[in-house]
Amino acid sequence: MKTAIVLAALATLAIGSTRDQVGPPLVDHHQHLFSPAVVRLVTPNPLPPGGVALQPIDADRLIALLDSAGIRRALVLSVAYTWGNPSRNVENEYEKVKAENDWTAEQVARYPDRLRAFCSLNPLRDYALKELARCAANPLLRSGLKLHIGNSSVDYHNAQHLERLRRVFRAANERRMPIVIHMRASISKRLPYGRDEARIFLDSILPRAPDIAVQIAHLAGAGGYDATTDSALAVFVDAIAAHDPRVKQLWFDVTTVARNATDDTAKLLATRIRQLGLDRVLYGSDGATGGNLPPREAWAEFLKLPLTEAEFRTIANNVAPYMR
Repeated sequence: MKTAIVLAALATLAIGSTRDQVGPPLVDHHQHLFSPAVVRLVTPNPLPPGGVALQPIDADRLIALLDSAGIRRALVLSVAYTWGNPSRNVENEYEKVKAENDWTAEQVARYPDRLRAFCSLNPLRDYALKELARCAANPLLRSGLKLHIGNSSVDYHNAQHLERLRRVFRAANERRMPIVIHMRASISKRLPYGRDEARIFLDSILPRAPDIAVQIAHLAGAGGYDATTDSALAVFVDAIAAHDPRVKQLWFDVTTVARNATDDTAKLLATRIRQLGLDRVLYGSDGATGGNLPPREAWAEFLKLPLTEAEFRTIANNVAPYMR
């Protein structure tokens, strides 16, 4: 009994030592800015009991948060797709999408050595290819594209949706614009998601962008880590193990995956990260509003996973090609 207690105490000390010795990430690969307009759009009025209101975040605020965490640079993913959420029925929607992308570009331009922006849009909208071309012509937005499958209500089993998504992937590939994609289908609409849908993405969508890097957000989930997310991620784990050429430019960010993780979930996360390959794994924090942790606290939470000091350091030092 005494021996077990001593060993447990030593293990705890070792974990604490690892956290102390691993410096902050070089890049936060998953950040957002929130304009006052988009905050008004998504904040319920009145706020429900226990609800957490979003707060505007501009470039100055984000830089302060990064400085607090010791993180030098960040990839800023526009939230313009939020205006294209079909459940909102926004008047003059495309004008609002353009304005949000442009506002994000203007903010990032204030810190050109530290921030880089990806534009965003709903891939199902008729204006999707037009906005992608417009972003590609803007030096501040042509770095890449953010897609949010859940927010855009993309159904992996709708043939028309898949064709529109393929068109956007093809157009981004032609313009050499890397993609960050939130793959998880809509939770609120209860659209199917898991292994079958990840297989559809691998077989039908990803091959349309063979020449660009694609970053899968939240380890193929929506934050946290559950059995549904694991079943989707397992598709990519298997493809990587099989040396499938379609995944040669795939990256995975660990944004908010460690949130409220149980011991068993933390162990599974560590296993999956190793199976993906440490060199493919990117650190990200997510926008520090609406209940999300700031970058410093988010990194501390991630360091609770049962990875080694060397593994944490590899992830901290990984920099995606579009951030170099």
